Amino acid sequence: MRDFLRTALFFACLLSSGIVLAKSACIAPNDARNKIGKDVCVSAHIYRVVDTAAGIHFLDVCSPQTADADCHFLLLSLERDRKSVGNLQSLVGKSIRIRGTVHKIAGHAAIVLSNRRQLQGGKEHFHPNPQLIEKFSAQNGKRAFSAKNGSGGQRGVHFSNRGR
Repeated sequence: MRDFLRTALFFACLLSSGIVLAKSACIAPNDARNKIGKDVCVSAHIYRVVDTAAGIHFLDVCSPQTADADCHFLLLSLERDRKSVGNLQSLVGKSIRIRGTVHKIAGHAAIVLSNRRQLQGGKEHFHPNPQLIEKFSAQNGKRAFSAKNGSGGQRGVHFSNRGR
């Protein structure tokens, strides 16, 4: 019976330490500037939402006492994602955990909130580059890309089967 209790206590401690580690995996907004290009979780408090005429919604994660120059992290959402993000005003006054890729925008670290799932640890929406989509159009007759791989008499990289 003692061995059973020790084993149960050991696994309970192990489980609780795993839960603590999982909850502490998010970083502070100021630490995000060292994670450009990385997929991270950021813990932040939302003080207000600022809507711009261009359709960009900024979720202010810096306190009103913090000068704009001292706020090094931006959290933003685009108008095209409004349906999948939901009511941003409902986040005001709450502490959130958001997952996303950290981008560098106007000298600040930023995460784009494109889907409500990001607030539960999910990935953001993939938005293809509109310029690439235009190039893939069958109607305009353009190639998506051109590679000088030896086709059509062009010089470039040639592959051959040397294993025979």
